[in-house]
Amino acid sequence: MSKAKLKKYIQTLSKEQVDDIVLQLYSASKEAKTWLEFYLEPNSDTELEKYKKAIYRQCYGRNDWPKKPNLRECNKLVSAFKKLIADPHAVADLMLYYVEQTTSLPAQFGDFGEAYSISLENNYVKAIDFIASNGLMTEFAPRIKKLIKDGDASGYGLGDVYRDYYEDNNDR
Repeated sequence: MSKAKLKKYIQTLSKEQVDDIVLQLYSASKEAKTWLEFYLEPNSDTELEKYKKAIYRQCYGRNDWPKKPNLRECNKLVSAFKKLIADPHAVADLMLYYVEQTTSLPAQFGDFGEAYSISLENNYVKAIDFIASNGLMTEFAPRIKKLIKDGDASGYGLGDVYRDYYEDNNDR
């Protein structure tokens, strides 16, 4: 169903029917519940910290021992946050945090393989593109430069890839 069709249908409903639909949606979907709760009480900082903690838990287990994260789950967290938060600064912060956490792990814990490194590169590119397209490159430059150094320690030439992409996109 298109948004236009949905809007047309909603206009035919009474206020009580719309209320009932919203309450059913709230109960039916965790994602809808989260979105509605944020809509009613928006607090980007609190949500950002919650999502950072969830990503951290993907990277570190009990007693903060490093582990190989479920990158698919981390990507889902970033996507869910993007849908929830319209603030580009908060989204860029989380995207970069994700890359920072997953980049530091191989240096601490050992090699996770080529597929892992390719995923890191892809997520780094997404983060840099988002940061650059929202005019936030200057603000995030110190963290990106540190990330490049961490990439050097991770192996697979990750630091070189990070450095090259940063330099190619720093002028945007």
